[in-house]
Amino acid sequence: MFAAQGVAVYDSDSRAKALMNESEPLRKAIVEAFGEESYAEGTLNRSYLANRVFASEQQLAQLNAIVHPVVKEDFLRWAEVQEGDYCILESAILFESGFDELVDKTVAVLAPTSLRVERAMKRDDANREQIEARMKAQMSDDELVARSDFAIVNIHLEDVEKDVAELNYRFKMMNNGQSR
Repeated sequence: MFAAQGVAVYDSDSRAKALMNESEPLRKAIVEAFGEESYAEGTLNRSYLANRVFASEQQLAQLNAIVHPVVKEDFLRWAEVQEGDYCILESAILFESGFDELVDKTVAVLAPTSLRVERAMKRDDANREQIEARMKAQMSDDELVARSDFAIVNIHLEDVEKDVAELNYRFKMMNNGQSR
């Protein structure tokens, strides 16, 4: 919705997946850590890797230690060339990854757990257990709200559109030295 309003949005999840396929040093590090099965027919084997890392906090931390620095550098390069009043770094694990240190303000996007699971199952073509395992690796909604500057509840499209329009206005004003 921010992108539809002309704001540049960096989707960290999509970029991480692309980088894991495109970056030869990153591919090599993943194969060394998780085995040749990490790639099938030259492409990231997402289901294999997800099943490994979301079953083990240690392996998830290991993957994050390999991938996050590469994504961080990619974001910083991307952000330097963006035009406009501001840009957005979208990340499901903003605080867990330490990427919150890269931004001026944070927005939590919340929805009931059952709705999040349903949406993620459709989006990722994954089963309930896979989605719930991923969600366990994320911080609780209470902690997310406590650490965020703003929050949006993503249940009804019309309400989200209004919230995004309001935040877009506020962020533009903040960037122009005004506050509201």
